[in-house]
Amino acid sequence: MEVYRHKTQYYETDQMGIVHHSNYIRWFEEARTDFLEKLGMGYDRMEAEGIISPVLSVSCEYRTMTHFGETVAIAVALTKYNGIRLELAYTVSSADTGEVRAVGSSKHCFLDRDGNILSLKKRSPGYHKMLEECVK
Repeated sequence: MEVYRHKTQYYETDQMGIVHHSNYIRWFEEARTDFLEKLGMGYDRMEAEGIISPVLSVSCEYRTMTHFGETVAIAVALTKYNGIRLELAYTVSSADTGEVRAVGSSKHCFLDRDGNILSLKKRSPGYHKMLEECVK
């Protein structure tokens, strides 16, 4: 499981200094981008090769509040992958206490530049192998 850290910013909070719920989805994307880059298949590299990976769905369950200035650790795990689709799980925790702030998931697929479904196993065996090895 890969961990990404994010320090909450003032603009992410409401008047009470609590992080607005929409930011957790952004943090999932930051953590996912970091996860893929560390695998060697960042979005910039994939897109240069004609591979795009849109979000099919995203969900988030909020457990406890995150406040301005707090650093969170976002754990990312690849839970499902079949060559065409993948699903990731996220756990957002306080970096200081470990208390879980939110959990969630996102589902994605792979397409070519024309929007056609793409099999990574056929199109990019190297990426396919990297993802297969990461499935938890």
